Amino acid sequence: MADAQIRDNKLHDITHFGIRAAIGVIFLVHGTGKFNPGFVGFLTNIGFPPEMQIPIALAESVSGILLLVGVLTRISSSVLSIIMLGAIFHVKQAASLTGERGFEIDLILLAGCLATIVSGPGRVSISHIAKKIPRFLQ
Repeated sequence: MADAQIRDNKLHDITHFGIRAAIGVIFLVHGTGKFNPGFVGFLTNIGFPPEMQIPIALAESVSGILLLVGVLTRISSSVLSIIMLGAIFHVKQAASLTGERGFEIDLILLAGCLATIVSGPGRVSISHIAKKIPRFLQ
């Protein structure tokens, strides 16, 4: 009974949208920054081929936009979760939670993406307004 009352609360919808929007904006900003030619040097330093610049930048930018507007949120969050796992284990090598090469922000973003996968787009989203998008694509 308490769960149903919480879900009907508008504060729940606003909070859900706020978390989804914050994650979307963070990835949109970071993704567009990766279109910068300087990112290629970083990729080669960590062992990635330079050709990965565009796919990584597009994955973060497009997924951030989709999260922000609330379309294909589960798929977008899944893509971003994979990127965050790569950031934690390959780029930062899970060396330390805090400090230099710390992955605390990456872990927070991963947790937010996983929560969005579980909870879906919420009621403040284009998926909820359209209502014709199948649940597994939301």
